[in-house]
Order: sequence, then structure tokens, then C-alpha cells
Amino acid sequence: FKRRHSKLINSSRLLYQEYSDVVLNKAIQNQKRVDSFSEDIESSFPSSPRLRRKVLSPQDSYLQRLSVSSNASLWQDIPMIRGSRMLLNMSHDEQKLQEAKFELIMSEASYLRSLNVAVDHFQRSPELQAVLTNQERQWLFSRLHDVRDVSASFLFDLEEKFEEDMFTFHVCDVALKHAPEFRRVYLPYVTNQTYQEQTFQRLLNGNAGFQQVLERLESDPVCQRLSLKSFLILPFQRITRLKLLLQNILKRTRPGSEEEVQATQAYDALEKLIKDCNENVQRMKSTEELIYLSQKIEFECKIFPLISQSRRLVKCGELTALDFNTLSQKWKVTTRPIYLHLFNDCLLLSRPKEGGRFVVFDHAAFSDVRGEKCEMKLHGTNKNVFRLFLLQNYQGKRVEFLFRTETQSEKLRWISALAPPRGELDLLECPDAPQVQCIRTYKARENDELALEKADIIMVMQSSTDGWMEGVKLSDRERGWFPSEHVELISSKHARQKNLKEEERVKNAKQQVFCNK
Repeated sequence: FKRRHSKLINSSRLLYQEYSDVVLNKAIQNQKRVDSFSEDIESSFPSSPRLRRKVLSPQDSYLQRLSVSSNASLWQDIPMIRGSRMLLNMSHDEQKLQEAKFELIMSEASYLRSLNVAVDHFQRSPELQAVLTNQERQWLFSRLHDVRDVSASFLFDLEEKFEEDMFTFHVCDVALKHAPEFRRVYLPYVTNQTYQEQTFQRLLNGNAGFQQVLERLESDPVCQRLSLKSFLILPFQRITRLKLLLQNILKRTRPGSEEEVQATQAYDALEKLIKDCNENVQRMKSTEELIYLSQKIEFECKIFPLISQSRRLVKCGELTALDFNTLSQKWKVTTRPIYLHLFNDCLLLSRPKEGGRFVVFDHAAFSDVRGEKCEMKLHGTNKNVFRLFLLQNYQGKRVEFLFRTETQSEKLRWISALAPPRGELDLLECPDAPQVQCIRTYKARENDELALEKADIIMVMQSSTDGWMEGVKLSDRERGWFPSEHVELISSKHARQKNLKEEERVKNAKQQVFCNK
């Protein structure tokens, strides 16, 4: 593969990690402005060619002047564009569409800069190679150099399109053309995530040579005080961001246009790739969890094979059972804890033993399990209580349990996890549902949690009194729990309606394009 050289790659020293943070912070501030003030402000870019942050020299080549720093990354700031008759004749919406497309190009240039550091400074470091085995190198870096080559080719083609016509350039047809290459390199890289994380942690904890070399490499100015780990996770972050950039362009295309079709197809290709990546990661994680659990679990009731390719762990945890006293006709707390392992197809009830082992005394198919809020008035510490029904356990009997959790959020999370599978939520049917915006990234720690990136918009389905929310991300309809301290409430009804309409616009475009095929 002969790598072509980008004209934008050296336009700034800013790496993608910092660039991405700047852009996402702008998006957060923009949502706040929509929420608080004007109905018309909806882009992080200036809404008029008159709004300028900085006077640029017309003598400078536009490719030299393009910068991904926070103060000069606008399409309108290019000397040939600024003040031109064509720009002045463009509508506000047409300008925003071109800015959205330009953002995709500039962010790819920043991303490639970071990939160059990841590959040339870290992966190809003789010092680092000397302290790693071939297998460790493969698990740690996977096919990062292939990811870099695909990004370079993509950026070169984007630049060619841009230079052909700087006023009405297209990018979605280029993204669609490169979609098979994205799939070829990103799917194996992201699927390797579990091995990558485990290898990195093992080397960090047990390989002194790796620690020393890593410290020297990370202190080099080329890294701009960023860690190796921040470079290794870039491909995961980029494909998600690329999908959102394409979605942003799609929302601004003219309905029924060829550009809308191309944007929809490119967006759909990225959405399917991300879905397949997530499923691969989840499958590997689930298999490892099942293998580990199968070594820790024994059955005192009817045994069934735990390891299954389609089975995944949904939620697990230790709860306190309340037993019914037949003499006093009251529920009382037992000192015996019960551990639940909820899978997507069954529920196991166990007694915990020493050494992290479990003895299963009952189990049922997921379709025969129900969780309900407890309406009984219980005194003392028995506040966070819910009922669990096994409509038919392994013996064919109906069984009822009453469980107490430590917090209200745990109770609500168990009831939600035990609910029957839900169909896809129609967002427009919930116009009055609260919405929040993520202001601080959150990495999911448990299987029922929702990973959040800055600027994500989430529709809130329910909240607990101890600081947790259950919600649905508008961008991909993923559902889960997250801490409320990572989000801010969107109070404006207009802003909430606008967010819903934009997501509905994407959904309608997909139906139009793929139903007409």
C-alpha cells in the first residue's frame, strides 16, 4: 500500500484527542444556548459570514491557513470563501451544511495526526518492541497501521473532492466508497478490544521494562502529554464520531436530493459497522464471563449447561431475601443472602459460598420471570423492596420471592432488567419526556449501564433518588442506566422538540431510501 500525502495533515499540531474535546465542548455549549435563548442558534459554527473570530491573511494559501484549533476551523474562514458572492448568496441552512461537511474533513486530518503518533512513535518504537513478545504486540496494537492507512486514503479522497469545488463539495459519497475499507480494518481492531485492555493492564502491572519505556515515550513532546491508552482507543471513538458527523450532515441535506440519499447510505453503513463491532465485543465478553462462571457455579437442583453462544449476562448481584413468617403473618429479614445471575434467556438463584463460588438452588427461563414493585408497607430498613415471581421454575412450580436492595437505584435497575423485552421506542410518542445532555464521559461498568460521550442527548425514562437515571440515547436508541452527575437537564421544550425532530428526520430518510430499493 503506497500512502498518499495529505495537504491538511500538518496544518495544526493539535491531536485528535484535544480537537475532539474542543468540538464536543462546543456542541454542549450550543445545546445550552438553544436551551436557554434563541430558537435559531443550532450550530457551533457562526450563522453568518459576518461573525468572525479572527482576521485571516488573504495571501496565505487556504490549505496552509486551515487549522483545527479552536479559533480557526471554519469553512467560511478560507480566504477564497470569505466575502465571496457565492457565500453571500447561500442560505443560512446551506452554509451550515457546508460547515458540517468541512468539519468531517478537518476532524479526519486531526485523527490521522494522532494515528501517525500512535503508529510511528509507539507501535514502531524499537525500545517498545524489545520489551514485548510478538503476541503482546499483536494484542496491544492489533491492526493499527491498517487503520492509519485507511484513514490516510480516506482523507486524501476527501481533500480531492474539496479542491474540485470548495463551495459545494460533497463528502458522503467518499465515505460510502470507503465504507468496505472501514469494515475491513475497524471490525477486527475493535473486536480485539478485550485482549488489548487485558494485555495493557497486565504489562503495566507486571512488566517493569514496559513501564519504563512507556514512561519515556509518553514524556516525548510529540505526545503532547497524552497517554498511549488515549491513542489506542482512538479507532473506537472515531467510528462513533464519524457516524454522528454523517448524521449531522444528513439532517441538513435537502429532502429528496441525491446528497440526502448518499448521506443516508453512508450513515447506515457506519451504523451497521458499529452495531457489528459492539456485538462482537459483547460476544467475546459474554463468552469469557460464562467460562469464568461455569467454574464457580455448582447446582444442587437440575443441572443445565451454562455455556451457550447466544447467552449473555444481563445483570448479577447479591440481594437480601425477606421470608414470610406463617405464625406472625409478616415478612421478616433473613440473614441468608441470595445471589441472582440474570441472563438474556434464564435466571439463576444461588447461595454464595466462600471463594466467590455459588450453589444454584433454583432457576427459570427468562420468559417465566417477572419483577414488580412491592406495594406492601414494610417498616424499619425494608424500604427498597421488590417482588420476584418465577411463573414456572425448574420443577414447574410458581415461586415468589421478596428482595431488599441497598439503594433505590438497585431496586429500580433489577425491576427494569427483569421486565419483558421492549420494542424500539418511538421517540415522538414521548414529547414531554425529560431530556438530558452528557457533559462528562461515562464508561459503563455493569452490563445494564449506558456508556455516554460528551454532547450525547438522552431521553430519561426514570430516575432514582440516589442519583441514577435510566434513559435512551437519541442517536442510536441504546438504553441503560447512568449517574445523573454526568448529565445536565435540557429545560426548554423547544430544544427537546428540536432534538426529537432531528432524530425523526434521520429515521424518515432511512425509510425513504431503503424502502424504495
